[in-house]
This record gives sequence, C-alpha cells and structure tokens, in this order.
Amino acid sequence: MKILIVEDETLLAESLKTLLESKGFQVETVFDGMSGQEYAESGVYDLLILDVMLPGINGYQLTKQIRAKRCGTPILMLTARSALEDRIEGLNSGADYYLTKPFDSRELLACVNALLRRQGSQVDELSYGNTYLDLSSGTLICGERNIRLSAKEFDVMRLLMQNPERNHSKEAILAHVWGYDSNAVENHVEVYVGFLRKKLAGIGSDVKIVAIRRLGYHLEVAHSC
Repeated sequence: MKILIVEDETLLAESLKTLLESKGFQVETVFDGMSGQEYAESGVYDLLILDVMLPGINGYQLTKQIRAKRCGTPILMLTARSALEDRIEGLNSGADYYLTKPFDSRELLACVNALLRRQGSQVDELSYGNTYLDLSSGTLICGERNIRLSAKEFDVMRLLMQNPERNHSKEAILAHVWGYDSNAVENHVEVYVGFLRKKLAGIGSDVKIVAIRRLGYHLEVAHSC
C-alpha cells in the first residue's frame, strides 16, 4: 500500500517515512502544500498524511481542494494545534482523523491501520471491465486466468485502473511510478505499457490501454460486435 506524507519538517517527514516503510508500506514525501495537492490528486495513494501548517496552502485548504476533486483517499491530519476548534476545522475540511503532535508512533500506526481497514475492498482490489487487479499480490485476474505483474508493471496498471477513463501523460506516469528524481525517460513508460498490453491480451481481458497523442494513456473496455 502506498502512503503520501505532506510535511514541511524534513526530519519528521523522514522519520515517519522510515517508520512506515519498516511496516511494509511504500511511502513518498513532499514538503509543501502545492506539491502535496499535485501528488494527492494523482489518485495513486491509499492514504494521505498531511501537516496543517504548510508552505503555500495549509492542510485545511489542501484537504478541501482534494475533496473538491472527489478524491476519497483517507486523510490523516497531523498538527501541533490541539484546540477543539482546530480539530473541528480539520474534520470539517474533509480529514478522516486528526492526530496532535507530539504523538506516539504506536498511535500513529494504529490510526493508519484503522483508516486503511475502513476502505474495505477498495484497498484489496481494483476492477475495470472483466479484469481485476489484486493489490496484495500484484496479480491481474480475468475469469479463471491470472498473471503476476512486475513491480513497475503493477504501479503503472494500478495508476491507470484507479482513474481508468482519465488520460495519464507520460510525464505524470514517470513521476508517480519512477519518481520525480528518477533518470527514467518516456520510453520506459512505452515499454511497460507494451508489457501490460501483452499480459492483458494473454488472460483474455476486455481492457485496452489506449494512447492519445500528446495526452497520454487511458483504459477502455473493448465491446464485441
């Protein structure tokens, strides 16, 4: 499962990243509200952990903007502001839980696990057409046939299936699968899309990865005549 941390205190962000990665989560960190919004709205995360006091836009504003985009990803808000009014504002803005600093790492992990459990089947699998992507095993399933995906194939397919009819540019796929600091180029995206097309065809999936020039890739269901 993939978690985004938006926290401008670098040491805290890195310590949270280390803690969560030790529990098996994939974690990415950004350090300002504008970057947090860009990452969060990609739809690739299972959980967002947001600080309130952020450069650019604060956590309350960020949460409202994320929810305005109909993004239902669980949001755990972290802050040193513990007044009742602050907690109410955080929850009313769209956060699912409000955890005040300082906090015990055990409490943080309990909150993370509770929010992920609340998602139910949405965390376990994604579906489109006649095809399922099992998130726990990284397996594409169509009827009785299935195939395991490599780590990068899984990340690309997951991104596409989370917003199947939205066009994902090559730049966006590179950033969210390989990372902003990666040396990967657009050809990497083309190669992995090719791998996925072959695997979808191999299991008899009716899902097609469609390329739109200058816009990127999206999914369509192929209807038989």
